[in-house]
Amino acid sequence: MATGGIPVSLLADLLAVFIIAAGVGILVTKVGQFPYTIALLIAGVAASVVGVTIDIELSHDLILLVLLPPLLFEGAATTDLERLRRNLVPILLLAVVGLLASVVLVGVAGAALFPGFDLLLALLFAAMILPTDPVSVLALFEELGAPERLATLVEGESLINDGVGVVVFSALLGYVTSSAEGGAGAGELFTVGGIGELVVDIAIVSGGGLLVGLAGGVLAYSVMVSLDDQMTEIILTIILAYGAFLLAEHYAADVLGFHLSGVIATVVAGLFIGNRGAEYAMSPQTKIAVFNTWETAAFIVNTFIFLMIGVTTPIGDLLSNAALIGMAIPMVLLARSAVVYPLTALANRLSEPSVPRSYQHVMVWGGLHASIPIALVLGLPPSTPMRTELRAMVFGVAAFSLVVQGLTMSNVLDGLGIVTRSDAEQLYELLVGRARAVDAALDAADELHANGDIPQEVYDRFTTEYEREKDQLNEAIATLMRDNPELRQEQILAGERRLLRREKSALMDATRNGVISGDVGDELIEEIDIKLDRVQDGEQTVSESEESYEEFWRQRVEEFGLDLAEETDADTTGDEELSAGGE
Repeated sequence: MATGGIPVSLLADLLAVFIIAAGVGILVTKVGQFPYTIALLIAGVAASVVGVTIDIELSHDLILLVLLPPLLFEGAATTDLERLRRNLVPILLLAVVGLLASVVLVGVAGAALFPGFDLLLALLFAAMILPTDPVSVLALFEELGAPERLATLVEGESLINDGVGVVVFSALLGYVTSSAEGGAGAGELFTVGGIGELVVDIAIVSGGGLLVGLAGGVLAYSVMVSLDDQMTEIILTIILAYGAFLLAEHYAADVLGFHLSGVIATVVAGLFIGNRGAEYAMSPQTKIAVFNTWETAAFIVNTFIFLMIGVTTPIGDLLSNAALIGMAIPMVLLARSAVVYPLTALANRLSEPSVPRSYQHVMVWGGLHASIPIALVLGLPPSTPMRTELRAMVFGVAAFSLVVQGLTMSNVLDGLGIVTRSDAEQLYELLVGRARAVDAALDAADELHANGDIPQEVYDRFTTEYEREKDQLNEAIATLMRDNPELRQEQILAGERRLLRREKSALMDATRNGVISGDVGDELIEEIDIKLDRVQDGEQTVSESEESYEEFWRQRVEEFGLDLAEETDADTTGDEELSAGGE
């Protein structure tokens, strides 16, 4: 057998992973409404207990460098930036202020309760375990039809606090290492200057990651906007996801002397390409291909990582450190509660719409911990004090949050009476989805016929059938909207939001290209922002019979002396005269 290359044993282990995953997938499909990722975790633990060995090391570098970027990019790219913007106040409060506050709370409590832990080591544990990972709960949200805003709050917080958590962990690990080597790590941190330096470091690393991700997204967008090739654009997004992470996390250190946040860089790049890039730089076919590729990639990565977390869970260490884990679990939940309720109350005072109390309960119980904490604890250097205990505690808390919290999430939603999608909303989605498919089929038939790829008789048969179905779908949608005024109102407002965002983008392009001056552009954009705010509050800005919103240009025209009504009448009269002359 030739030496070198990929070991056959590695391929066999990968095959074993996906054989187990396939079996779990079949079982979950039969059972129904059981989170796939949690089932993988349980299957992995079971495989480990019965002695099934998979010789693949789930290392810190494997998770952070190979597995994490596609998860972050796909999650960010499929996040609606407008919904994120509307909920930015509670998301930022929880992801930044909330994470830092909960780290301090767990650190102080851990130093008092965990045997052998000083404050610095307890803070390190808190920084590892507290970043949330909502992959499993969001999958369940989708199955149950949970409200979009609740999903946006949970996912938005996770996308941001993952980045902040990694930055805090890296800074604290430096102090722990220094203290373990006899330096003044702890003494340096617990001073006004040390805390100030830590805050500045977090701001620089996070802000630098944001700039790297934004620059990468703009660069990829500028290339994609002039392309219409699915495969090339898929490759560009892969380069962007991994390139932004590596550039910020590793190569920036060669230039700046310190690393930036690769997590935040990848998230920002994904948000940019998934929103502006998808809307203006991708054809409908390309958009489908790109998002399907990333959805598949995220599914494969989640399959691998959750199964491997189960397989590599140190069962013996968990049992021997059961007391520590038993203290850590309620401590993490209490710290989560201690920041979610007051910070959402503050957010409700600062922004609208408010976050309902029922949503707050779900956000506490839905703060799951998985891939990021596992990656961080696996990356602890061998010289780290209490390394075995830290590893057992992180794995134990993560397993509890995924299995217990994840599996009971549907019961929590039902108990709180959180309204999921109604039958009318589900039917509307079905009809709209089929209508889009029919439109795509008609476009494809026109293209094939124009190219001579299908004969006239086949084309006529296809178009007749699809046009008939399209009319029936339109009639069904119209009847459904008429019989469900709340659904109609919701869809009208959603349509207005999409149109206003298009208007805003067109104005930004016009300003950037010098078609209109900056001050005029700013004034017009500010007016659209006012309209968007009104739409967000449930107020329509368009009407079939009259102007629902008086745009400022009408007043400027009147002040200038132009009579809009007379001009319109004159144009109409002129058109009639031309028409008569033509006859």
